[in-house]
Amino acid sequence: MMQVYKFGGASIATPERMRQLLPIIQQTKEPLVIVVSALGKTTNALEDIVSHACLGEKEEALKLATDLIDNHINFASVLLVDVYKSQAKEKIISFSDELKAAIGKASGSKYDFSYDQIVCIGELLSTAIFNAFLLQEGFPFQWVDVRSIISTDDTFRDARVLWKVSEKKAKEILQPFLLSGKNIITQGFIGRSDSGASVTLGREGSDYTAAMLAAMLGASAVTIWKDVEGLLNADPKLFSNTVKIEAITYHEVIEMSYYGAQVIHPKTIKPLQNSKIPLYVKCFLKPELKGTIIQNEVDSMFYPPLIVLKKNQILLQVTTRDFSFVTEDNLRHLYGIFHELKIKVNLIQNAAISFVACIDHAEDKVHALINRLSEDYRVFRNENAELLTIRHYTPEVLQDLTRRRFILLEQKTRHTVQVLMSGQS
Repeated sequence: MMQVYKFGGASIATPERMRQLLPIIQQTKEPLVIVVSALGKTTNALEDIVSHACLGEKEEALKLATDLIDNHINFASVLLVDVYKSQAKEKIISFSDELKAAIGKASGSKYDFSYDQIVCIGELLSTAIFNAFLLQEGFPFQWVDVRSIISTDDTFRDARVLWKVSEKKAKEILQPFLLSGKNIITQGFIGRSDSGASVTLGREGSDYTAAMLAAMLGASAVTIWKDVEGLLNADPKLFSNTVKIEAITYHEVIEMSYYGAQVIHPKTIKPLQNSKIPLYVKCFLKPELKGTIIQNEVDSMFYPPLIVLKKNQILLQVTTRDFSFVTEDNLRHLYGIFHELKIKVNLIQNAAISFVACIDHAEDKVHALINRLSEDYRVFRNENAELLTIRHYTPEVLQDLTRRRFILLEQKTRHTVQVLMSGQS
């Protein structure tokens, strides 16, 4: 058996942080596949490069790229000695060439494509350094470009994985290394389309990569190492007195994520649930702590209120122009428009002649949506709203969190309440 560890950008943000991971790796008895994100704020820096390159500001993009590469070389110089520094630098320079070529080809008319060719470099850089460091410290690791394994379609920035092809490659490429006694280090978040272009896998793509490789290789467990002690019942940046959850089911995590919690994305859970592989969320700063386990069943199904707050929401009210009923035909038409524009509805309700939907307020998408809806309907909007979702709510918690707020819309089921609210009532 083997395990999969995923280390995010915060865990490798500095040379000191990277050094602190050695005991975690050293104490693991089973063969390891390590999936790594980009260093610290690297993805943000690469996104800035994408913006300049796609605006035609190629010189500025190349200058920022040079700064980014220099930062990675300096990072490696602090961490590595002699031959290992040379190995890492050689890889960094080769990825620098790939980055500069992608900047040269970037175009605003192909933004999503250009984004993926540039942003994918972050994970390649971080793993080049981390691999050299692990070899320097005596760990038998093999660096693998995950793009040779994860095959996808051409949906850039949110690619759909071609599972059977990817699974075949994972077994052919990775299993021989594991069987020979080597561990694997590779990248999260990225893959390669069937046309040969680099792609990214969308939100929480690195976690998804870890889950996929675990399922494809038959891992005994996956551990995601974060800077928190486990999953909490709410975002501690938004709510006080949060509670750590010791154990939780796949189903509950999917529900939380669906409602907007920045926990574990449902696409990460699916391959683990299908293969019955437990997922641990642990703290790399305090690895001795128990963390949270996510699995098919837990001993206790009692949970504290699980609280999710989505800010920057907009409520759209869509009304028929001739006061005809919103029937199945109208609903099918409306759902088709949201699907066509790839807009997720966070809360929905319809009455006799109207249909209301709460969505994220991304101005470009909202503008396109309103223009499209206005062809056949009257459209009204409420902006600056927040969507509060509470799983396993109590009346007291609901009252406390909505006190002095104006309620735009409320829906309840036995386990879940959702309240769209704005300002002070």
